[in-house]
Amino acid sequence: MSLALLIILSIVEVLLLGALALFFLRLRRSEELLQELQSRQDDFLARLRFNAELEDELMASFGERQNQLARLGHSLDSRIAELTRLVDKAERMSQSPAVLRRMILDGHRQGKSNRQLAKATGLALDEVELILTEAKP
Repeated sequence: MSLALLIILSIVEVLLLGALALFFLRLRRSEELLQELQSRQDDFLARLRFNAELEDELMASFGERQNQLARLGHSLDSRIAELTRLVDKAERMSQSPAVLRRMILDGHRQGKSNRQLAKATGLALDEVELILTEAKP
């Protein structure tokens, strides 16, 4: 009986040793899987950090461009005001009698007809003819 008991215990020990070996193999495989997951997590975190830095740079760049656009808008507004003022001044000057008289006389010397001169100056044909007759000695 002691021999049968010894054989049974030996079989149980071999089975336990096999179960222990299987447990260690599975434990090793789990550790490898855990290391791989940890490595992937580190890569993912590095990519997240990079994306966050890139987003910060983009937002800073966007803010700078918004400021530049605002400055350009103000600059354009002041330029528009200045050009409008100059155009108004030029229109007033072009409508002055002296300038109109000079335009008519110069155009007449260049051989333009009285109708062309009236159209160019915005005056009536009679006014153009009056200016030309007054200018003749």
